[in-house]
Amino acid sequence: MGVRPRRSGWQRCRRPAFVLACVVTLAATAMRTADAADALTVVLDQAQIMKLPERVATIIIGNPLIADVSLQVGGTMVVTGKGYGATNIIALDRAGATLMTTNVQVVGPRDAVIVYRGVERESYACAPDCERRITLGDAPTYFDANMGQAGSRNTQAASGGPH
Repeated sequence: MGVRPRRSGWQRCRRPAFVLACVVTLAATAMRTADAADALTVVLDQAQIMKLPERVATIIIGNPLIADVSLQVGGTMVVTGKGYGATNIIALDRAGATLMTTNVQVVGPRDAVIVYRGVERESYACAPDCERRITLGDAPTYFDANMGQAGSRNTQAASGGPH
């Protein structure tokens, strides 16, 4: 029988440390996957419908600059993407108990084409033809000109046309 060389403390702990690192990594991955599955993805300037649990008394929006909600009859909530980023929505009952927590991720439109002219940015919706689109992050002159045209058009439509 041969004598086994004595292992150092590091060598004795190396395998358990590796196993622990693997377990922690897998747990973190599972939590991220669960969070992604629980997240509601909304396109900027579009809405998603979401069913609320029973007995909701209060809705809290983490950052209303990113997403906004509108409550409808029958326990339905409309979530609208207002700005890029992530936020959360919490629903509470009358006693203040949490009934629901949902992460909301607001993303850009898939049909958008962004044109950069130096540091100035312009957005276009291209499905199938490209048309100007007002989007957060566009150059102020481009954004303001398009907003002015849209406002003028809406005013004329509401009044029955130019007078």
